[in-house]
Amino acid sequence: MTQTLQLSISKMTCAGCSARVEKTLSTQAGVKEVQVNLSMGDGRVVFDPLVTNGPDLAQSVTEAGYPARVVEPSHVQIAQEDHSTTDALLRATVLAFVLTLPVFIIEMGSHVIPGFAGLVARSLGETASWSLQFLLITCVLIFPGRRFFASGIPALLRGAPDMNALVAVGTFAAWAYSTLALFVPQIFPVGTRVVYFEAAGVITTLILLGRWLETRAAGRTGAAIRKLAGLSVKEAMVKRAGDFVPVSLADVVVGDVLLARSGERIAVDGIVMDGQSYVDESMITGEPIPVSKSEGARIVGGTVNGTGALTYRAEAVGQDTVLSQIIEIVRSAQAAKLPIQALVNKITLIFVPVIMAVAVLTFLVWLLVGPDPALPLAFVAATSVLIIACPCAMGLATPMSITVGTGRAAQLGVLFRRGDALQQLHKVDVVAFDKTGTLTQGRPSLETIELADGWHRDEALRYAAALEVRSDHPIAQCIVAAAPSDVGFEVTQYNAVMGQGVQGVVNGRSVVIGRQRFLAESGAAMPAFDHGDQTEILMAVDQEWVATFVISDPVKPEAVEVIAELKSAGKHVALLTGDNERAARSVAGVLGIETIHASLLPDQKASVMEGLRAAHGRTCFVGDGINDAPVLAGADVGIAIGTGTDVAIESADVVLMSGDLTGVQSAFAISAATMRNIRQNLIWAFGYNVGLIPVAAGVLYPITGMLLSPMLAAGAMALSSVFVVSNALRLRKAGGTS
Repeated sequence: MTQTLQLSISKMTCAGCSARVEKTLSTQAGVKEVQVNLSMGDGRVVFDPLVTNGPDLAQSVTEAGYPARVVEPSHVQIAQEDHSTTDALLRATVLAFVLTLPVFIIEMGSHVIPGFAGLVARSLGETASWSLQFLLITCVLIFPGRRFFASGIPALLRGAPDMNALVAVGTFAAWAYSTLALFVPQIFPVGTRVVYFEAAGVITTLILLGRWLETRAAGRTGAAIRKLAGLSVKEAMVKRAGDFVPVSLADVVVGDVLLARSGERIAVDGIVMDGQSYVDESMITGEPIPVSKSEGARIVGGTVNGTGALTYRAEAVGQDTVLSQIIEIVRSAQAAKLPIQALVNKITLIFVPVIMAVAVLTFLVWLLVGPDPALPLAFVAATSVLIIACPCAMGLATPMSITVGTGRAAQLGVLFRRGDALQQLHKVDVVAFDKTGTLTQGRPSLETIELADGWHRDEALRYAAALEVRSDHPIAQCIVAAAPSDVGFEVTQYNAVMGQGVQGVVNGRSVVIGRQRFLAESGAAMPAFDHGDQTEILMAVDQEWVATFVISDPVKPEAVEVIAELKSAGKHVALLTGDNERAARSVAGVLGIETIHASLLPDQKASVMEGLRAAHGRTCFVGDGINDAPVLAGADVGIAIGTGTDVAIESADVVLMSGDLTGVQSAFAISAATMRNIRQNLIWAFGYNVGLIPVAAGVLYPITGMLLSPMLAAGAMALSSVFVVSNALRLRKAGGTS
């Protein structure tokens, strides 16, 4: 038997941190499964309670450097987005930039501005210039850069060095070498007395900038769950001692009788006992038209009641409600995702200790067998190894490509919310679409009107609008919107029959509007119609049929071309919808989609996507509704329509900002171009390190007498970063023209 534990974990600032926590938990005795969610700051652990327990697991994570505590199931809460870490990183980045900029200008200006070095020498002098650099960069390392030392040095002492450790050691080595060159110049051989303060400052600033961008993105990923949780109410009107009184949602139990007043959200899942109303269930079904509810109907917590009042009995509460299950699906799917930086972090777990070992070995070899003066030469070689191996280009390789690629995508109307979408989108094999609001316009529209002989369009619309203007039903509103603005008809009687239609007296004539059955029951004579999946609203005047209003949700004009292009690119295209089979096949027939799954609930959509993944490979889902949130989060890549709900957008990896489906093609193009760019950058960054580390260690010295000085090492490091940045900037023209 196993138990599931939730941990609240702090001080996780990057993918490397979450990987370290996962590794720590996975190695504990009795642990069966681990999921760590960086964005939510928590972890789920499945373990054997006979072998270990929650406090011990939390302690193991705390000892690894990430304070953790057990969260009791009854007190599990959705954490609010914490802006303090992001804001602190931004302040640190700005401060590091301000302090480093003068040093960078002083040292690097001579390389690009003729006569600049002489100007600095005449105005400041070498000692004053170096002293100023020492003060500024010391402040950089003590204040904005101290986080690397605070995390990296303990990790180094525990024998598990990470990126923070290498940044700390590399920047400290550059600073220490420069400080000794300033204050103890006599220990350095001729030609090796130089300073690299700017290297320490620039490395710190750039890594802080990347960390800030990563933290800001990670903080946003939890917004989907927070928005879903926001759909639930805090209090419900519950019957107590014969009266309805406000009760905390946590105190509602199965069997309680509740009241949903006009415009309120339904508190929990239940069965209607009394009353009639329309309920907006778009968060579950994705369909825009509210559903009629009366005695015996099932209602779902989080949906919105219309103008009527409903009394209902609670059937599911707490973690058993549909909304809670959707939250859990989204949370689990997000926790399972790995950020694109994971590749670099995994390599760094090996790279960092290897580099440190090489630096130590280099120092010892030079000290033992090197020519005189052995000690300073050993220090120069070891420092060169650390500086040239510092992961500046490595750290920039992925973030720079993502930054430029996503910026270009934004110009094309595509918003990449998560970097891993760039890694996976161009490789997907299946592209599945929601129907309503994604492939279709998502709102009812009056398509055609069929009229009896002797009737004109405007006249029929005036009669219909005179009654329908009193209704808040979406179909009624689309008829009113199509009518002439000057209706001018007098209504002397009006009666709305819930879920069936309306009737009344307009200009002295009896008018009935509704479905065919409703008109038949009123005694009106009419022909039969069949418009497929389209909605038919009929009108009879004085017991005679006069008009049929055909309502439909039209397909987006660009949808046909988008689907055709995806199929020509070899993608398997599918339609997943909560609507009925007939409506789904009608839209699929227009678009040429052969794989159709209809009448799906949110969790069923996610299950169908799993089946498509097993049958065809990597998956992409395009949707817009709250009901799409689980499948958007669970697909390899989720693309949300920007005109859809906030929850769908927050659950997705990619958002089409304008709602235009042609953005799907742009997203695929940007993904392919960006991943090519990232591979080029990583090959360069790692190849540069592998190739130049032996040179920095001095392997060429016995042959050529050349020892790579830290100055050249810093220059090579800077050139590597320039290459990475320049290569990434080529993405500004990716994906066509804007």
